[in-house]
Amino acid sequence: MMLNLGQIGQIALPVADVDRAEAFYEKVIGLRRLFRFGDLTFFDCAGVRLLLEKAHGDKQPGGCIYFRCADMTLAVAELDKRGAVFTSKPHLIARMGDHDLWMAFFNDPDGHTLVLMQEAPKGYTPPP
Repeated sequence: MMLNLGQIGQIALPVADVDRAEAFYEKVIGLRRLFRFGDLTFFDCAGVRLLLEKAHGDKQPGGCIYFRCADMTLAVAELDKRGAVFTSKPHLIARMGDHDLWMAFFNDPDGHTLVLMQEAPKGYTPPP
């Protein structure tokens, strides 16, 4: 039997306040909310479900979510306008064979690391 895993169906993140997290992911990030069931709220990330669930006990933020974007400059400007606070402005991560990889980092209200990533044409430099 060949096990063929690869596509992610859902990502879950624990959050302290589901209402606050729901507002951030819907209003600031701009994700489409699918539905809410009690302390669980679900969003669509281009076919991958994001589940935000009320943290119980000592669950701490962890991991990262990387969002692809076509234009780093426009994405950062729009998220900044919506209230996202960047911990790291766009910077070159790696020069690849056929593109350059750029990233910018910010956090959600619970401290989860969120990342914008752009696989840009060689030589791309975002404006300051």
